[in-house]
Amino acid sequence: MAPGTEREAAVKVRVLRPDDLPAAADLLRQLGYAVPARELADRIGRVLASGAHYAAVAEDGAGVRGLVHAYERPALEKPSEAVVQALVVDGRARHAGAGRLLMAAVEEWARARGLARVALHTRIDREDARAFYERIGYSRAATSHLMSKPLDGT
Repeated sequence: MAPGTEREAAVKVRVLRPDDLPAAADLLRQLGYAVPARELADRIGRVLASGAHYAAVAEDGAGVRGLVHAYERPALEKPSEAVVQALVVDGRARHAGAGRLLMAAVEEWARARGLARVALHTRIDREDARAFYERIGYSRAATSHLMSKPLDGT
């Protein structure tokens, strides 16, 4: 049996549901994003209602262990691609295969949509995350600066 296969067999991936809100909030907090419950419920509703987004959780007998959110990004300058917006595995459940299974689910979703590539951004200081992505076949494609501008009233 391949390394991690037995542990991964206990973890299942399924589509995110509205009742996953408490677990999703906890996981996002672990990533450094404290989102108020009402706002997160609205965000989950919008993601689930969009046909161009994929959101799933990994769970085992003890509950939700990880969360992934990806979306299809159409572009003029290149073929459309899937973009992983967020991936987080509970700090107490890492190295049990949940992240690998969630990423495999995103790749399957992207293939089913006819997309040829999955892209993602990872912060420079998240070296463990970068090492994980490299282990599962992702490579650095570019270094860039994220620029943003708050809009009035938001």
